[in-house]
Amino acid sequence: MSKKTAVVALGGNAITHKDREDTIANQFINTEISLAGIIKLIQDDYNLVLTHGNGPQVGNAVLRVELARGQAPELPIHISVADLQGGMGFMIEQVLRNLFSRININKEVTTIVTQVMVDENDEDFKNPTKFIGQFYESEQAELLKKEFGWIMKPYPGDNRLRRVIASPKPLSIVEKKVIKSLVDDGVVVIASGGGGVPVVINQSVLKGIDAVIDKDRAASVMATDINAQLLVILTSVKKVSLNFSKPNQKQLDQITLAEAEQYQAEGHFPPGSMGPKIEAAVDFLKAGGEKVIIGSIEQVYEVIFKNAGTTIIP
Repeated sequence: MSKKTAVVALGGNAITHKDREDTIANQFINTEISLAGIIKLIQDDYNLVLTHGNGPQVGNAVLRVELARGQAPELPIHISVADLQGGMGFMIEQVLRNLFSRININKEVTTIVTQVMVDENDEDFKNPTKFIGQFYESEQAELLKKEFGWIMKPYPGDNRLRRVIASPKPLSIVEKKVIKSLVDDGVVVIASGGGGVPVVINQSVLKGIDAVIDKDRAASVMATDINAQLLVILTSVKKVSLNFSKPNQKQLDQITLAEAEQYQAEGHFPPGSMGPKIEAAVDFLKAGGEKVIIGSIEQVYEVIFKNAGTTIIP
């Protein structure tokens, strides 16, 4: 009987914690803590793909580019995303290899810098809403708009402006055949970090495009493309909730696909927080996936094996 395959999407807080200085040393410590519970999936005979967010890290990368303006060549955002896939993938891979060595797991691990197909006519390119980079006063923002063609918008709750870029819907994973082949051979694969490098295709030619893909949506596409049975989305909350942060908040232990769609239509899952995670879950289950679990990255083992999170089934 063939093994089952799980795709686990680590939130950005798996590597960078708000309450700890964002040094490389701390990132390694945070990564090891986050991965400890995931080892049980491998011990339970699952084939595994790990993907991860890069929210804090890509913001820092863009800041470095902005601070170096005039001193070093500009780096497009999609190149920064690719760079971070390599760097963060290396970190996760090394931590996993060390954990495997410590507990005598004989597994290969590899990182794949992953391209994710998007539609250049996606509606989000017409009205981008994803904030990225530094805050600017109005006068400075106007200069940057003229010089680089950036779109700048006021940040909620702040009089200053920030750059916004598109967050288009992921359509397919370019390297899906390679990833599936490795996974089926028992290799633990780290792929589609930060949502992957967004690319478009024109007359059979791939081209990177400046955008940021939601990593949970990309994880859902990844899971579908490689025929995974389980999608695990790890985040900062313990369970999916109705009426979040309201007096009548209700945590959900298990819901069906139909209930998830109903609650989403009722507006329980805002676009900037739980919305993309539920959308990712719905898309995966509709495409034939068996189960989605959403829960806290600080309770990885409990989320996956002790029903600590929210389970969504067809």
